[in-house]
Amino acid sequence: MKRVTIIVLDSVGCGAAPDSHLYGDEGSNTLSHVAAAVPGMRLPNLAGLGLGLIEQVSGIERAERPGAWYGRMQEQSAGKDTTTGHWELAGLSLEKPFPVYPDGFPQVIVSRLEAAFGRQILGNIPASGTEIIQRLGDEHVRTGSPIVYTSADSVLQIACHEAVVPLETLYRFCEQSRAIMGGEHAVGRIIARPFAGTSGDYRRTANRHDYALEPFGKTVLDMASSAGYTVAGIGKIHDIYAGRGLTRHVRTTSNQDGIGKTLRWLGESFEGILMVNLVDFDALYGHRNNPEGYAAALMAFDSRLPELIAALSPGELLLITADHGCDPTWPGTDHTREYVPLLAYQPGMDQGRPLGTRSCFCDLAATVADYLSLPERPEGTSFWPQMASDGLA
Repeated sequence: MKRVTIIVLDSVGCGAAPDSHLYGDEGSNTLSHVAAAVPGMRLPNLAGLGLGLIEQVSGIERAERPGAWYGRMQEQSAGKDTTTGHWELAGLSLEKPFPVYPDGFPQVIVSRLEAAFGRQILGNIPASGTEIIQRLGDEHVRTGSPIVYTSADSVLQIACHEAVVPLETLYRFCEQSRAIMGGEHAVGRIIARPFAGTSGDYRRTANRHDYALEPFGKTVLDMASSAGYTVAGIGKIHDIYAGRGLTRHVRTTSNQDGIGKTLRWLGESFEGILMVNLVDFDALYGHRNNPEGYAAALMAFDSRLPELIAALSPGELLLITADHGCDPTWPGTDHTREYVPLLAYQPGMDQGRPLGTRSCFCDLAATVADYLSLPERPEGTSFWPQMASDGLA
């Protein structure tokens, strides 16, 4: 069966990129620092594929006979956010980063937002999403004013209590914001951040929704769907690509939910691309400086990996990677500019080999295009010829 499953372990970086000093991230290493902070972390299945053999990865067992081809990829695009990383994974690299707002949004934007919403906004600062709803939640509940904030990423986030502002209204606010944030203010994502609970105990719900920019060019997802293949997205994949190139999609509430839905879709018969984002590493642990939680999430994924492998049919290709780093031991709560791991597996492989350091995330997209024999080709250098020359189908 000609099907490639791409699993993006959101934020699981594997060492500072050569240009990390430009981002204040020199010395960051999500995987190795989590392993050092949590000595009891064991990832036997990922290690068996070759994760511990990737350069700059320490604290993870080194396999004598790796079960997958292994390497790392360097991001070429400017920036270190989710949208940038995923777009490059799909074959589009950015020369100019998306705009960020370390001092909050300018008054011209605030005025347009308030005019569109028909009410004043609260916040307008860079902030942790869990912290700002505790700080401004009571005032929001009293006034109905939406909480608008940003982060080190190129995002505009809107938080509203579900009992105060209905989800449909919050989503409309986000759609209006997407229309406003154009031109020089075209942030990568507008994010709806609904929450619930009472004073002192506000908590975000699973009804998050992202409104991303449409990719500026064709991705490998577009190319595959145009060629008649099924292209399915699990998790926030639909939001990241603004639905472009997808023929099917489903949202998830957690990593475990995402793995369960991946297994169900792997049980179906279709050819093409199945792309999965597992966001808990980033959202719940990386940004919250929680290496213990990060390690637990990695071990939970590792424990499910044999199920995913067992669900693959002969001829299928499994690619495991990430979109950026988010070192939970690093100062601050921002993403970190890192290499990302690359594991490539097919059922029946005898032994994997090194793929080295790939100069662009786009190499993954080029490999997918090669594997599916697509008539169009994205940016990047395919490593499929290396794998195919080793007798893989």
